[in-house]
Amino acid sequence: MRSVGGSGTVAQTQDKIDELAINTIRTLSIDAIQKANSGHPGTVMDAAPVAYTLWQQFLRYDPKAPHWINRDRFVLSAGHASMLLYSLIHLAGIEAADIGYQSHDGAAVTLDDIESFREEGSRCPGHPEYGWTTGVESTTGPLGQGVATSVGMAIAGKWLAATYNKPDFELFDYNVYALCGEGCLMEGVGSEAASLAGHLKLSNLCWIFDNNNVTIDGHANITFTEDVAKRFDAYGWNVVRVSDANDLGELAGALNVFLATDDKPTIIIIHSHIGYGSPGKHDTPAAHGEPLGPDEVRRTKEFFGFDPDKFFVVPDGVREHFTSHMGSRGADLRAKWEALFADYARSHPDQAKQIELIRDRELPEGWDADIPSFDADPTGIATRQASGKVLNAIAAKVPWVLGGAADVAGSTKVILDYPDAGDFQAYGELGDYAGHNMRYGIREHGMCAVVNGMVLSGLRAYDSCYLIFTDYARGSIRLSSLMDIPVLHIWTHDSISLGQDGPTHQPVEQLASLRAMPGLVVIRPADANETAEAYRLMMPHKSRPVALVLTRQAVPTFDRSTMAPASGLAKGAYVLVDADGGKPDVILIGTGSEVALCVAARELLSKDGIKARVVSMPCREMFEDQSDAYKRSVLPPEITARVTVEEASPLGWDRYAGPKGIVLGMNTFGLSAPLKVVSEHFGFTPEKVAEAAKKTLGR
Repeated sequence: MRSVGGSGTVAQTQDKIDELAINTIRTLSIDAIQKANSGHPGTVMDAAPVAYTLWQQFLRYDPKAPHWINRDRFVLSAGHASMLLYSLIHLAGIEAADIGYQSHDGAAVTLDDIESFREEGSRCPGHPEYGWTTGVESTTGPLGQGVATSVGMAIAGKWLAATYNKPDFELFDYNVYALCGEGCLMEGVGSEAASLAGHLKLSNLCWIFDNNNVTIDGHANITFTEDVAKRFDAYGWNVVRVSDANDLGELAGALNVFLATDDKPTIIIIHSHIGYGSPGKHDTPAAHGEPLGPDEVRRTKEFFGFDPDKFFVVPDGVREHFTSHMGSRGADLRAKWEALFADYARSHPDQAKQIELIRDRELPEGWDADIPSFDADPTGIATRQASGKVLNAIAAKVPWVLGGAADVAGSTKVILDYPDAGDFQAYGELGDYAGHNMRYGIREHGMCAVVNGMVLSGLRAYDSCYLIFTDYARGSIRLSSLMDIPVLHIWTHDSISLGQDGPTHQPVEQLASLRAMPGLVVIRPADANETAEAYRLMMPHKSRPVALVLTRQAVPTFDRSTMAPASGLAKGAYVLVDADGGKPDVILIGTGSEVALCVAARELLSKDGIKARVVSMPCREMFEDQSDAYKRSVLPPEITARVTVEEASPLGWDRYAGPKGIVLGMNTFGLSAPLKVVSEHFGFTPEKVAEAAKKTLGR
């Protein structure tokens, strides 16, 4: 028997109110798109019965408690059909709730919002945006991202159930639904995620494929003729077909098949007609990406039985119908769940406290108690190795820290090896759903999208790979920033100093491009203790993703008894070691492994009577957040002789070097040779840094 919150098998009945509600979704959407003179009406018109059936009959969701932790998730991966989701949110009466952007009460989407679709201030932007509109579970728009993110949500559901469910207390059993189109299935990120979901046997995941055979450029068969059913069968999915998107009984039957499947994810392939109801644009690409036009709107409303001279109409009884079905069911399930949780808290208080912390994105007391410190060592260790030690110390204290790498976990040092860490796998000889090590395979883009979904579900998840391969994952990294969610990206092999793998693996432009991404905090620590401080800083974040950028090679661990403490990292940049008397002739600014070059260059300069200050600047974003007074104390404007040193693109460093300073960076790709040879070839040596300092003093 299903537990509290279980879906159960749902019988489908249809009457006039169902038809009226579906057509209200359609007409609200075409009115909004026509008024905005921008948008995508066709998918809304053909998929309205699908979404209606799911929400009204199946979705376990309380509109008055939209962040209930065991709610079902609905992700509109076909984000261009955003008015479908906004109409549903409005008609279902979802209430606004604060998740960072909103603090007001009342409706998440008002009729005024719908009337101002795609206008400034509306809760109905062009594509769904998490945090801006309550009821939007994930930002979507770039196709494939929504379905890939839904895999992470399903993983989180399985992990939560395996970790916290107890006999007689099945707290977590939510399902994840994602509505997608041809574009989502063509995108590589969707394929990566589908393959992983099949391997993991995520039976709580259902993709609903609105197969209307149209993309922007025309009918999909000009580019997309594969057999989707065979493809997903090969992935290990359960495949269900629906022959008519308007047949509510067939739709309900397909969803019941999903609910009865307990050993694999399900894809429901629904054959639909884009622009359904539009006499002139039914089944045509013209219905996809532009308003229907005033005349066609009139004809379409007449087809649906609506007055063509009235706009944004919600007929009597439609909102009440949603309330009496979805709303009533969701409120009842949520109330029963809360009663169950109260009993659970009495029987399992420690686990209940953890669930509350997950819900609130908080950390347990003492989470950082075992973060190691590292003794001074001129040889030192790679910051990737230091990261692995710190990560394990934290994860052992925070059970909901989990993650992995794109097939290089041993190299990026992100394997969790504390007792009972385990691997997240389908139950069997490889592991179980309570494991903490994620095995993503060689799927960089899919990995980052999956981690977004896990973090959206409350887990403190991380991903990892070599810095160069952020190029393969850019879309998902960008969305973690756009959504303001605390994803931890761990990137290693951070410079040309990785050596003999050569230019294909040596990142040059990646740091500059990541720093250009709004909201992303890019931290490149100089030594092991800065690495520890980076974790201490970023773990409490409830928003803003962090890119932690780490060395492959060993770097010195600085003697903090003679240099500033590594806690200076929290300000983004700090004076690591000052000139004698605190009045430098020149300032040397470095990040990561190049800070050690600056320290060595300082010693060379001192032999020539030149006083140098060394500034470690692990995070430009955090430095820019400091007061002007602090920034001037680190980089006094009157000291114009400056050298910045980073084995990467010089883009942006002129801001800190100033008009008389020198930027040492990479203007070409790298070189396949041993580390020392590469460094000397490109001039990243203490001698070259000292030479640049003397040159800038001469300016």
